[in-house]
Amino acid sequence: MGKVRPPRHIVWSKRELDLSDPWQRRWYIKQVLVHGRAEDVAGLDWEEVRRLLPELDLPPEVRRLWEGYFRAHS
Repeated sequence: MGKVRPPRHIVWSKRELDLSDPWQRRWYIKQVLVHGRAEDVAGLDWEEVRRLLPELDLPPEVRRLWEGYFRAHS
């Protein structure tokens, strides 16, 4: 994926992220799931989100929402 300039409502501490770095990519996905708008979430790779969900440090209510979503859509 490379470097991106994320929207400020998702990432306010950095101007640029390197999404080819696995740690930054997981962190960015977490930020989008927690703080993103519908259009931000829609831009994620759903298979990647499904695969990474167990590894993401999400608030419990956000985790339940996405686990339920993937259960209902599998």
